[in-house]
Amino acid sequence: MNYTAPITATFEMQRQSIKQATQAVEQGVEFQQNVNQAVLDGIESTESAQRRGVELYRTAAHQTLDAVEANVPGAESSVSEAREALDEQYDVLLENHAEAFETVAAEFEEGADAYDDFAGDYVAALEEQIDLLIEAHEEFEAQSVDAVDQVADGLEDVQDQLEDVQAQVQEQVRDVQQQAADAVEA
Repeated sequence: MNYTAPITATFEMQRQSIKQATQAVEQGVEFQQNVNQAVLDGIESTESAQRRGVELYRTAAHQTLDAVEANVPGAESSVSEAREALDEQYDVLLENHAEAFETVAAEFEEGADAYDDFAGDYVAALEEQIDLLIEAHEEFEAQSVDAVDQVADGLEDVQDQLEDVQAQVQEQVRDVQQQAADAVEA
């Protein structure tokens, strides 16, 4: 009889659970890294869309000034000054806009890089610890299987001895019965 099969199956199931938990942690780290990259990509897309929006407003303001200049006699110098002031303000706005998004993107990227470094170190340390745990777990399994095998061997030896004793007792009982039968006949 194989007494170790349930023990071996239990240890294997435990190892699989440990490995699956480790994979879940690694997938969680990878997911966060993907989210970080998506956010960074989103920041760049948002900056580009907002810059285009600001440039559209600038174009619309220029078109309004063009209409005023074309339809209001003598407004050329005033419109020219307004156009110059408008361009200066939009240039400052676009510059500040670009700097703000560069700062946000750089800070986020720095944070994402720090997370990647930390996560890489964490996963490497986790994998190292899991490898040690699995190794110790396999050693404990081997010791447990050996102990069960020894107990099973001992039980089989005891069973063999009991069968021998039982056979001897039965032989003695037959001998006593034979002696009693011989004595009754004599």
